[in-house]
Amino acid sequence: MMDSTVPFVRQKQNAKRRLSKADAAAHVTEERRKQKKHAALCATLGEEDASVRLLEELVFGADEQELTERLAEGNNTLLKDDTGSVSSEDDEVYPQHLAKKKAVWEDDDDDVEEDVDMTHRFRVDYNKSEAQTKMTKQRLQQHLKEQFQKAMGGTPNWAEMTTRTGKKKADEESDDSEELMQRTGNFVGSSESLPKGIIKIKKCLNANNERPGDDRLTTVQFHSSAQIVMTAGLDCSISLFQVDGKSNPKIQSIHLENFQVNKASFTADGEHIVATGLRNKLFYMYDMMEGKIIPVSTVRGLNEQRVKDFEVSPDGKYLLLSGSSGYLHLMTMKTREVIQSMKMNGDVCSAGFTGDSSKIFSNSVDGDVFIWDVRSSKCLKRFTDDGCVKATSLALSGDDVYLACGSQSGVVNIYSQKDCLHNIEPKPLKAVMNLVTPATSLCFNNTSEILAIGSRAEDDANRLVHIPSFTVFSNFPQMRKKTIFQTRCLDFSPRSGFYTVANNKGHALLFRLLHYKNF
Repeated sequence: MMDSTVPFVRQKQNAKRRLSKADAAAHVTEERRKQKKHAALCATLGEEDASVRLLEELVFGADEQELTERLAEGNNTLLKDDTGSVSSEDDEVYPQHLAKKKAVWEDDDDDVEEDVDMTHRFRVDYNKSEAQTKMTKQRLQQHLKEQFQKAMGGTPNWAEMTTRTGKKKADEESDDSEELMQRTGNFVGSSESLPKGIIKIKKCLNANNERPGDDRLTTVQFHSSAQIVMTAGLDCSISLFQVDGKSNPKIQSIHLENFQVNKASFTADGEHIVATGLRNKLFYMYDMMEGKIIPVSTVRGLNEQRVKDFEVSPDGKYLLLSGSSGYLHLMTMKTREVIQSMKMNGDVCSAGFTGDSSKIFSNSVDGDVFIWDVRSSKCLKRFTDDGCVKATSLALSGDDVYLACGSQSGVVNIYSQKDCLHNIEPKPLKAVMNLVTPATSLCFNNTSEILAIGSRAEDDANRLVHIPSFTVFSNFPQMRKKTIFQTRCLDFSPRSGFYTVANNKGHALLFRLLHYKNF
């Protein structure tokens, strides 16, 4: 017998279902009405609807974890799935939207490692060995990145700055811009003082490109007031060029018959050139204003068989001639006669005037340094160059702050002139040990921020030392291929805008120092 309560229960359940469906429909209708009302209100207030905001985040790539947390909180926000039907949060729609993003376009060729021909003339300099003829694109990009970082002394600060996201206030953006300019200042403009580590330098056309020397050069020097550079060498000639860094046109050449030039120099006023030979007591003076060559065969008071080396005083009054057996002869430019002679122990290595022409620093081959008073010709001080066995060169900074002494071992000691005058045994501020062959050429720039050192015994043995950090610029010279060869002489332009090196190939290499704006 069927239980009479069963139909009643079923009827009751069906009634509840109809009621729940009616309630659900009413609930959906009420929710839609509320959404329309809320959307109108949000439009009036200039705000975004929460559901629109969620959809935007889904389309434009919001944080998946953040969206998952929102949906898990049960915020009763209705979302539309891909079919356009309305679903609540109980319908598992967010896994479809939060699926892993795929690229819009996939190229099968991207997965293929294409080899690059490294024998091409544009890429031959990047080869690490001659046997390497091919390299993958990825490896070549990594290699170029490593070369860039090496040239820059590491990754620049501006490249390490991370991109900041989110909205910023106007003052914060201004602060960030100022910070960026401060951190990239060395790349977009020059600072007042020369920074260490990397020097901004550019190779230019050779200074004597229109007339290279037929033999090795012995001298290269910039004019003190005109944009002119002079070269001289064993081909018995002296040449003048106008320096512009582009064409460097030749002004004139002077040939001295059977006279191999050992050294040539402008006088202080820039109107004459003095040139001495290898084996002659005779030397020449060239008058640039009149174009006249003046041989000087006799100097009153000079008892020497030959005159090879000399120095011109900054005030233009004197010519210091290096003699034999440790003698230094001071000749006046006005009367061309020796007025004083100074004698030191050992043969003369090199000498130089201080910036005010009041003192002379000289060193002997044995490594002793002597300080002379020009007016009285008395020796004010004598000391031994620290650790030096055989001296090879000497240079003074134009501001009378530093003294540099080169040795046979390649070590260059940098002293304070003040310490040399007042201390019994002065110690070097720095011993520069970047050369392994004799340091035969030394020169300070006009601001005493750079000391150029070179050796004639080895190719590319040329370095630029930053003062006062006493560190060598890591990006000079470029070791990728030989460019300088054996350094015979070097010089800076009057305002350090250019740097030149005379080599054994007859070329006067020219470099533009971009930190300095003037010639």
